[in-house]
Amino acid sequence: MPLFLLLLQVPFTDLLDAAKSVVRALFIRQKYMNQSMQSFCRTTAQHLKELSERTPDSPLEEENADTPVAENAPVHPPFSEHHPYEVCDPSKMPQDLGFGLKMVDGVVHVYTKREITDVSTELDLPYPDLQEFVADMNVLMALIINGPIKSFCYRRLQYLSSRYQMHVLLNEMKELAAQKKVPHRDFYNIRKVDTHIHAASCMNQKHLLRFIKRAMKKNSEEIVHVEGGKEQTLRQVFQSMNLSAYDLSVDTLDMHADRNTFHRFDKFNAKYNPIGESVLREIFIKTDNKVSGKYFAHIIKEVMADLEESKYQNAELRLSIYGRSRNEWDALACWAVNHKVHSNNVRWLVQIPRLYDVFRCKKQINHFQEILQNIFLPLFEATVNPASHPELHLFLEHVDGFDSVDDESKPEQHIFNMESPLPENWKEEDNPPYSYYLYYMYANMTVLNHLRRQRGFHTFVLRPHCGEAGPVHHLVTGFMLSQNISHGLLLRKAPVLQYLYYLAQIGIAMSPLSNNSLFLSYHRNPLPDFLSRGLIVSLSTDDPLQFHFTKVP
Repeated sequence: MPLFLLLLQVPFTDLLDAAKSVVRALFIRQKYMNQSMQSFCRTTAQHLKELSERTPDSPLEEENADTPVAENAPVHPPFSEHHPYEVCDPSKMPQDLGFGLKMVDGVVHVYTKREITDVSTELDLPYPDLQEFVADMNVLMALIINGPIKSFCYRRLQYLSSRYQMHVLLNEMKELAAQKKVPHRDFYNIRKVDTHIHAASCMNQKHLLRFIKRAMKKNSEEIVHVEGGKEQTLRQVFQSMNLSAYDLSVDTLDMHADRNTFHRFDKFNAKYNPIGESVLREIFIKTDNKVSGKYFAHIIKEVMADLEESKYQNAELRLSIYGRSRNEWDALACWAVNHKVHSNNVRWLVQIPRLYDVFRCKKQINHFQEILQNIFLPLFEATVNPASHPELHLFLEHVDGFDSVDDESKPEQHIFNMESPLPENWKEEDNPPYSYYLYYMYANMTVLNHLRRQRGFHTFVLRPHCGEAGPVHHLVTGFMLSQNISHGLLLRKAPVLQYLYYLAQIGIAMSPLSNNSLFLSYHRNPLPDFLSRGLIVSLSTDDPLQFHFTKVP
């Protein structure tokens, strides 16, 4: 064979191998999405199906032959004509199935009898095998550092950018003309959905300031706090700080993120405290306090009223469950139900902070499985027997899914592999790695989704903070297990993952203003590049209280 043909053959082989590796990665994601009843891009699924049919002997097809297809997944909460938080007669609640629940190796197992014995029959509710997950993760980790695959994906991304630029040059004026022809639609009255916004900071600073002043004027004698066993009224709390309503301003609240918070997540978290006082945070923006979260419910309802008034704005507010106690879910549900914190313009997402190390150091828990039990067992109990947690059953009808949050830039002391301790044996004070958290959240959510689907209840999705900072492998775990992610900044450094996120059309809720104050200056934000290459990106606020000044962020 002539030498020039041999030289041509090598890059072509690399190209073919790179393409096969990319397809294999997509099959891996499809497997995990189908197993957990999360949605997988239909266009991508159709192409993968056609590819499997053309190559019937391919190991890719065999690998995914038994993967169930989650029809119409996920099932989202229904629209309600009447107020959804009216607790119905327990006799009219869905029946108690009488199932037993037990967490084994960090994952909840469901049994046909409440009294679990050695001969109890376990329900066949699938979840990913730990060994298989680690093997798939290692495949993807090797793939993203492979030289030929990186070159292949980089060139494809450049090609996509060039095509977009060509499209803009040829069609910009045509699109502008077409836009003007659409009646009764402009930027202000198109539907806008904020899919990444934390409930504790969903209001702007001026809104919170006015609310605090109003509370001091109307409820100054209400007992709102206990300090050293002694009850304090709102007036006494402010007197202890040598402050009055007149003294308060946006500047004294000091809740706006500034340059001091850049790469300082600890300082950013401290900004949640009005006037730097954690007691005010507890009183005004917590659900569990001396006044049962009354003030927080009130201000959230004011935000909801603003959204309803604007008519075209929707938000998905994140509330926290920490996993310190089995009662957290019931307390949160009672807060929402008792205060009727509900709007058809709002859905809930539950965020789980990765704070095992903090709770372990304070001896609030003994091992990691305790956190998993506190988070997931109440959800299974409310699914098996809704009458045992009536408020939680109602609240879950308006929860879309789960989020995993914390500072991703914290160094990880461990690598997740088969040698990692099981959750019941993770008793050391170091925090488990990001992928460890996500795997066990995903595994329990998968079992829960199958159980809820059998009962006709809606299912949940996993939408974590991912790729904001820290190591790139967080995005590998997100690619495998998450329906969508928030931030995704590190994709700009990983062409293989960026191309995979494009092919799988994984949604990325991006927050350039938030990033500008924490991890990446505004002019370096990759959102325009991601958009031009065809990645599914949306603009979100993250924390209007910290990053925005106006009523409409």
